[in-house]
Amino acid sequence: MADPQGFLKYRERELPARRPVPVRILDNREVYTRRLEDSPALTRQASRCMDCGVPFCHNGCPLGNLIPEWNELTRREDFAGAIERLHATNNFPEWTGRLCPAPCETACVLGINQPAVTIKQIEQSIADNAWDLSLVEPQIPERLTGSTVAVIGSGPAGLAAAQQLTRAGHTVAVYEKDDRVGGLLTYGIPDFKMEKVQVDRRIEQMEAEGTRFRPGVDVGGTGEGALSGQDLLERYDAVVLAVGSTVPRELPVPGRDLGGIHPAMEYLVQHNRVVAGQDVPDQILATGKDVVIIGGGDTGSDCLGTALRQGARSVTQIDINPLPSVERPGDQPWPTYPKIYRVSTSHEEGGERVYATSTVELLSDGSAGGGQVTHLRLVNVDRTSGTAVPIEGTERVVPAQLVLLALGFAGVPRGGLVEQLGVEVDERGRVVRDETFATSVPGVFVAGDAGRGQSLIVWAIAEGRAAAAAVDTYLGGETDLPAPILPSTVSVSA
Repeated sequence: MADPQGFLKYRERELPARRPVPVRILDNREVYTRRLEDSPALTRQASRCMDCGVPFCHNGCPLGNLIPEWNELTRREDFAGAIERLHATNNFPEWTGRLCPAPCETACVLGINQPAVTIKQIEQSIADNAWDLSLVEPQIPERLTGSTVAVIGSGPAGLAAAQQLTRAGHTVAVYEKDDRVGGLLTYGIPDFKMEKVQVDRRIEQMEAEGTRFRPGVDVGGTGEGALSGQDLLERYDAVVLAVGSTVPRELPVPGRDLGGIHPAMEYLVQHNRVVAGQDVPDQILATGKDVVIIGGGDTGSDCLGTALRQGARSVTQIDINPLPSVERPGDQPWPTYPKIYRVSTSHEEGGERVYATSTVELLSDGSAGGGQVTHLRLVNVDRTSGTAVPIEGTERVVPAQLVLLALGFAGVPRGGLVEQLGVEVDERGRVVRDETFATSVPGVFVAGDAGRGQSLIVWAIAEGRAAAAAVDTYLGGETDLPAPILPSTVSVSA
């Protein structure tokens, strides 16, 4: 059992140290320092877990992570046992430990009247220490079933599905349109949040288990070496669509056609390629510019940290929503995930955050030449009615030679593979599926953002695991694969 007095002895919430801002903005290495297995702070924080009779942290985690169990094993410094319990529900804990917003922590029972247990950081430490101690090994299937599965997309949902299906004995090929595997983990997430060694060594583990990777293949495209939807149906016994939600939401205002205005992901992908040592002609750069990021979410925060590292003159992040409260609002009680004011590591580094503000127009004074954006016209808005109502007399113009649109995503591309396979797409751009993650086309399944809509990494991995169990059942009539018990999150056609 847990230390019954741990939460009384250790009331402080201790997080790993962050590298100093003036130092870390000079490079692209991870912000947080490592917390080693012999760290007293690690065992102290694990001791704060109360091993509740009803652990609401389970409810907060879509993966159903066995949080009290691996907290107690960490307290005992049993790192082999801790990673075994962590891997029982999560294929890639070092990713979620870095990238998940930790809804488990806002559901922590201790968090009712004390700072919550540092669940996310303990998870990351368990995984990192497991790699250091050589406790992560390939799990090679004892036998092969003879069935073949194609997984389209190598983000967290696709990789989770592929690893589970490979371990079940199926022959799995993962197709990725980019030149490197990992999806947004590789080219979307900045290295200062997660260095790519975290992805590379998982891919090596999966290759040792038998998963086959096919990067640089545009499935559904028309280029050299492309595969069509019909090719997939003829070659494979089952197909898992894990292509993500990749169509960026647009900003329909005057001046959108000016130069210097880009989707956030286009900007982040180029920077990641340069950090990886690749040559990117005509790279979008913030150096010496006034940068405005439209969108108040995590992607916008990533753009802010990247722009600061590129030497932007100023960076402003605009959020159409009002400034959230610091404390949990009364209408978002424990254990829900509240909308509160949060400061990311990028926000610590500089820039300005502007709330309750909408973009009216994108302007060019002609000084930059070639129809380039030079300013934005903004207005304050009132959202008490649910819609953004402009407030008279609040219009102003701010300088901007680079505008990044971090407005989220509007679903899967309607053409290409989706059209070729003939799967249905709903009004929100999601591939329609039933409770078994099966689409309207026999043998074709969908997992992650492609079927759920834009969401969290923990949901992507959970859906990949659940879809893998469904595919295994489809191919063999039954399954031994574990799968998270997910609430009804599927989109079903009428």
